Amino acid sequence: MKTTFKLVRLLPLTAPLLLAGGLFWTAACTTMPDMDRPTFSMMSPSEEARLGYAEFERIKQQRTISTNAEHNARVQRVARRLVPHVPLAGAEWEFVVFDDPTPNAFALPGGKVGIHSGLFQVARNDAQLAAVLGHELGHVVARHAGERRTAQTAAALGGVALGIGLGQRDMSDAQRAAILGGYGAAATVGGVLPFSRRQELEADQLGAIYMARAGYDPRESVQVWINFMQYRQAQGGARMPEFLSTHPLDESRIANLEQFMPRAMAEMPG
Repeated sequence: MKTTFKLVRLLPLTAPLLLAGGLFWTAACTTMPDMDRPTFSMMSPSEEARLGYAEFERIKQQRTISTNAEHNARVQRVARRLVPHVPLAGAEWEFVVFDDPTPNAFALPGGKVGIHSGLFQVARNDAQLAAVLGHELGHVVARHAGERRTAQTAAALGGVALGIGLGQRDMSDAQRAAILGGYGAAATVGGVLPFSRRQELEADQLGAIYMARAGYDPRESVQVWINFMQYRQAQGGARMPEFLSTHPLDESRIANLEQFMPRAMAEMPG
């Protein structure tokens, strides 16, 4: 009777966890091109694209669009070569340069790409620009945003289960604190953060593939991350340890790309 009572009492705790597991299982509905792994997203590609279009329109209204002729020409030139090799069905491509001194870029579902004018400080030639744009488009092809949303939902369901479990009357304060501490570590250091770092490294690899297929030397993808590293060092900014960062350290990205380079070089046109 005692064992049966414990099993029944645990059912409310395990049900949300089983639901979270089922969520990942049912969301794995497509296979990502070039990486041969399932993608996990609660939303359909069309739903993701619709949100991407709306967000990009909002960004264009709120930010200053660059009129720098050289920057815009470079982006459009690289984009024309790159996009035929990016497997994103139904994309409505749009590449916009924004006046922003930070060296950054972003891509939204549906083929909407924003480039900060500061990026040209580190992407010093067309191949390096292709590496950055390819990286951002890799995030979209891999549906990384949808994966993160799915992971966060599953983590929230796990939190519901914890709330039920922590409400048990015969659990001491010390036991509750231990469970909460363990859950926090699993959801950050052991869960969401490594998940994001894995996505970044995967996007680096996809970007190297796309730029190689477009005829750009993928070895320039290594150089652009060396440029980023040197830029950050020159800025004197302190870095978080990699295990507490959503992005891998520059050294990790460089090592990852160097190891991947034979595969990327094989994608170069004959």
